[in-house]
Order: sequence, then C-alpha cells, then structure tokens
Amino acid sequence: MSAQIEAQQLAALADKSTLARLPTYLRLSGPGWLQGAMTLGGGSAITSLTLGAQYGYDLLWVQPIAMIIGCVMLFALSHQTLSTGVKPYRAMKQHVSGTLAFLWAFAAIASSVIWGFSHYPLSAGMIEEVVSVASGVELSGASGAARELWLFGFAILVWCVCAYTAWNYGRGGRPVKVFETAIKWLSTGIVLAFLWVVVYASLQGKVDWAAVLRGFIPGRIPTDLAGVTTVMAALGTAVGINMTFIYGYTLLERGWGREHRELARYDIVMGLVIPYILVTTLIAIAAAGALHGSGLDIQGKLSPAQAASMFTEAGISPVTGRLIFAIGILGMAVGSLVMHMLCCGAVAGELFNLEPHSRAYRWWSLLPTPAVLGVFLWSTMGAYVILPTSAISGFLLPIAYLGWLLLNNRRDYMGADRPDGGRAAIFNAAMLVCIFTVLSSVVFSTMVALGWM
Repeated sequence: MSAQIEAQQLAALADKSTLARLPTYLRLSGPGWLQGAMTLGGGSAITSLTLGAQYGYDLLWVQPIAMIIGCVMLFALSHQTLSTGVKPYRAMKQHVSGTLAFLWAFAAIASSVIWGFSHYPLSAGMIEEVVSVASGVELSGASGAARELWLFGFAILVWCVCAYTAWNYGRGGRPVKVFETAIKWLSTGIVLAFLWVVVYASLQGKVDWAAVLRGFIPGRIPTDLAGVTTVMAALGTAVGINMTFIYGYTLLERGWGREHRELARYDIVMGLVIPYILVTTLIAIAAAGALHGSGLDIQGKLSPAQAASMFTEAGISPVTGRLIFAIGILGMAVGSLVMHMLCCGAVAGELFNLEPHSRAYRWWSLLPTPAVLGVFLWSTMGAYVILPTSAISGFLLPIAYLGWLLLNNRRDYMGADRPDGGRAAIFNAAMLVCIFTVLSSVVFSTMVALGWM
C-alpha cells in the first residue's frame, strides 16, 4: 500500500473516535515495532531479571517510567522528521552541529557492533536451552572447547537469519512491510512466552498479585549501591543511541509524511511502549515470584541462562522455566540483532552518501558480522571495549537529545510546525526532564564503573 493511499485512509478517520481509529492504526503501524524489537534485547532482559530476583515486586515501576521518558524524545523526533521530510542526521548537521551529528552517528554504529558481541552468545545460549529441553541432550556437559564450538555454530545460525532479514529489508519496497509484520508477530510471541511463564508461576502460588500492584507505585528505591545503580541504568537506557538514529530512517523508508504524524505517535505506543512494559514487567514478575526470597544464591546481574536454571530449581517445570522462557529471550535477541544491522546500514548511508537500497548500502548493514565471535570474546572484552563504548554512547545520548530540543524550537527548520505557546512549554519541559534523567543516569553509572563511588 502506498503512502498516498495510507494518507487518504488517515484523512477519512480524522473525525472518528480513538477507538474507531485504532484497528487501522494497528494495521498501518510499523516503525514503532522496529524500535520495540531493538530495545527488547539482552540488556532489557537482564535488567528485568535482576530487578525482580533481587528486589521482588518493589521496582516494577522503574522500567515503565524509563520507557515513558524515552518515548517523549521519540515523539519529538517523529514530529520533526515527518513535518520536514529531512533525514535526522542531515537536520542535526545543518541546524545544530556537524561535529555532534558525526559523533551521534559514530556512537550509533559503534554501539550496534559492540552490543552484538553480547547478543550472539545470549542467542546461542538460549538455543542451547531449547535443544537441551527438547532433546534431553545437555550440551553444557561437553568439554569447554566442544561446547564453545556448538555455541559458535548456533551463533552462525542466528547470524544467517539476521543477515538474510536485514539484506532483504535493505532492498526496500515490499520487504520493508513484510519485515515490520514479522516483527509484530515476533513481539506478540515474546509477550505470550513470558505471559505463559507468569501464568504458570501464578497457578503454583508463586505470584503475589497484591504486591505486584503495589510495585507499580513509584517511590520504593533500594538503598544499596548495586540497587541504585541498576535503577539509574534502567531509567537512562530504555532508549539506546542507536535506536535514536535508526528511527527517523524507518519512518522515511515507509514513505510517511505530515499526514502520518498522529499515526506515528500511536505507532510508538503500540509497537514500543506497550510491548516493552509488558515484556519487562512479566520477566520481573516471574523472577520476583520464583526467585526473590527463595534462598537461591543470587548475586550481581542475573543472566537469562542462570535464571532459566533457577526457575527449574524453584519448582517451575523445565518446559516453562527453560524452554518457553528461552524462546522468549531468543526472540528478543534476534530482533535486536537485526535492528543493529539496519542501523549500521543507515549510518553508513549518511556518512558515505550511499544510495538507499544499493548493494553497498546493504553490505554495510552486515558490519556487525564479527560480533558472532562474542561467543568466545564477550567475557574478556571488559573495560577495554565495553566500558568506553557505554560511556561514549551514554554521554552522547543526552547531547543528541539536546540537539532535538534545539531543533524542535528552530523556526528556520520547523517553520509553521514549530510548537508554540503552552504546547511548546509542556514539550520543552518534558524533553528537559528526559535530558536531565539520562545525563544523571550516565554520570552515576560511569562513576560507579570507574570505582569512584
């Protein structure tokens, strides 16, 4: 369906109620779901598991608040991009700072490559769980070298799926819509997988639903340094810097324009905010119900593989605690890896002025390929790679947010679409809160990582 036909459908819905518009909005939505696929990765899973296992239901409010903070900036970016039709990188370069635009692009491509090194071993580990439960063959019992080769083979399999998907998306046209539809189904499947885990745990009496409801009331904050660090990191990283780069390009890839601005806002809520809140909440509830106060040894950040094993130890069946849980985590990791590739293609296209959908553009989308070696390297990359990447990306994110704030208030860029009066005051205040929160998060987390706190 062409963007022009979509615009006609949206115009016909203008006078109808929100409830009447939702089915069409859901059918036409897409870019927001891609953002959801990108943010629902290993980091979200580990943070949710840690919050639930170590602090029970008390911190269920953290990740919904974090996502609401992040989506304010995405609302601003969609409004700017769809109002002007200008690609975000070029807008930042022409109207704010060429240096900032380059650093934003560099951080987006660097984080997309580096975090792939963590997602491939995560994906391979989850496939290992699926194979173990489905076949009864425990690959973890193999020798160190043999198991690593198995995991590497699984990582290669995941790469093939991701590379095929990204390569075809890069062709443009119908594959874009097909991919967005697949992501909708993937996101729905992830939600259902974790819902299964929570329902099973609830039927076993492991979920205190009254405590769940209290957990959504903000205010409960851990007093230990590790807990405060986890909360601060969650508040500042629900939206990553590579997400901020790729989003505007997925909007333009669909041919969306001014007529799609309201759809874009609903798209973000339906495709990013709701799935993110559902998935992270369900993971945290499952971890809180089965692991918190269970007497199991839970220290530091809890990996999905550790959690799957602990779910079984806590009395949840292997099919639910390992197989279904692992499928959900695998879906999260694969979706994120595909989006990492698409981000690299978009960045390279801007930096090197590549024609969209060209072969060179698609080859650049495969830049994160070396990340499959994360099966061997991730645990040793440490402070030499991970900390600098996190710090650079973290500090550049609020700076990029500041750039969007400036762009949103520039008459020479926004023209008549620049917010005015009370609307401008509310939007600017919301963006300033986002900038302050993200900056506080990265400063605090970096100081802790450097041992200054």
